[in-house]
Amino acid sequence: MKKLLTLFVAAVAILASGVIQPVKAETLRVGMECTYAPFNFRNEAGDLDGYDVDVAKGVASIIGAELEFVCQKWDGMIPALLANKFDLIIASMSITDSRLEKMDFSQPYRISVGRLVGKKSADMNLFDDMGAPIAANFDGVKVGLERASTYASWFEAKLPDADVIYYDSSESLYLDLVNGRTDVIMTNPMKAFLKFLSKDDGAGYEFVSPQIDERKYFGIGVGIGLRKGNDALKDRLNIALKTLTDDGSLGTYAHKYFPFAIHNEQWTPVE
Repeated sequence: MKKLLTLFVAAVAILASGVIQPVKAETLRVGMECTYAPFNFRNEAGDLDGYDVDVAKGVASIIGAELEFVCQKWDGMIPALLANKFDLIIASMSITDSRLEKMDFSQPYRISVGRLVGKKSADMNLFDDMGAPIAANFDGVKVGLERASTYASWFEAKLPDADVIYYDSSESLYLDLVNGRTDVIMTNPMKAFLKFLSKDDGAGYEFVSPQIDERKYFGIGVGIGLRKGNDALKDRLNIALKTLTDDGSLGTYAHKYFPFAIHNEQWTPVE
């Protein structure tokens, strides 16, 4: 009994002296460009901001980790991850088969899709209620596409008889839409909003198709990159992303920069 009392007094003394420190939170180093607005960039105050940054902070709050952001040029992003310069890439990096040979990814937190843009008054009715293209309604419609793009591949497969005009740059694509040389263009909806629909030149235009989400042509989407062999961490990231999807946080992050969601609003794990 005397021994137990002595141990208790010693423990109280240690606590009072502050020798026992709280357990330090896990720190995850996150690589991103820091120059890719509105996804990851420095705001006017010099702080990192953007959709990717919001996702990183949301995930960290759920898994109980601290974050350390590391700014990295894009062409060195994967080599830096593999060299252990950071633990995660949260930088709008698309999940591709070639990248999966070198590294792992979480489930997507951003989708890769295509949409058609045309005049608000056109009322062309190009897609049915199920989101499938109506081939007959594309007769007489001039479609602008970037050459050798995923959108060009989709049109070649789905609407091979469409009247397509190919362009070498997105600038020419939008210019000819405004000049009336094309009736619609197909592109990434996020880029369309940022570069055109939110600008004065795009005031009379809108999306004239649903989101076209076909993995075969547009890929899986954007995920969190990490080194292979970190399955436990990947599982934790996926649980956090599911939570951010289900509670509406990903939608909240997107609406800070876009008038629409940029993720699958129903959690659907991708194999």
